This record gives sequence, C-alpha cells and structure tokens, in this order.
Amino acid sequence: MHIRPIRTDEDHDTALREIEALWGAEEGTNAGDRLDVLTTLVETYESRRWPIEPLDPVRAIEAAMEMNGYTRAELAVLIGQSRATEILNRRRALTLPMIRKIAGAWHVPEKVLVQDYALAKA
Repeated sequence: MHIRPIRTDEDHDTALREIEALWGAEEGTNAGDRLDVLTTLVETYESRRWPIEPLDPVRAIEAAMEMNGYTRAELAVLIGQSRATEILNRRRALTLPMIRKIAGAWHVPEKVLVQDYALAKA
C-alpha cells in the first residue's frame, strides 16, 4: 500500500476521490485499511488547512439562531427583550439562569455558553 502525505489542495482532491472509490470497503481488508489511512490523512490536512475556531457564547447563540431559524424575538421570550438585545450586542454577559434557559430550550451546550467572552467597550 503506497500512501504519501497530503501537502497540497491537489493532493487533497486526489485523496478525496480515492476515499469515494473505497467507500464501503470492509474493515480488515487492504481496501478498508487504505480507506482508514486516507481518511486520517485527509482529516489532519483539513484541520491544518481550514482550522475551525471555537465559538464564543454570543457566536454560539447566533449560530443556533441561523441553523434552526430562531429569531431575536424567540431569544427575547427566553431571557427578556432588553437582555436579548444587550447579549447579542455584547453589552451584557450571560448569567447562569440565561445559560440554563438557552441550553435547555435550544440545545446549545452549556460548556460553550459559560465561557468568558469579550464585551463591547462602552
């Protein structure tokens, strides 16, 4: 099995095409082993090439709103109108009761919402 490192976007494309061709290969076979190795190489290349920054609490709330079609009005129902505006504008930090309500209703992980984050300067 000749496999080489993925160093360029062209190498990445080639590996993706080969993964597609090998998809569904049985574990323990040469094709299955090749699929496992290529998948690991692609994941490593992608994490280095296109790193994903962790979301801060406000960005996590905004992402939940975007992904699930929630509105500012729905956030206001959970935590109050003025609080929702202040939170989204980074003028106020989330409180523990707000975190619990958002996490429970929208399934945003509490461990993301409890992180420190920068507030807007007054």
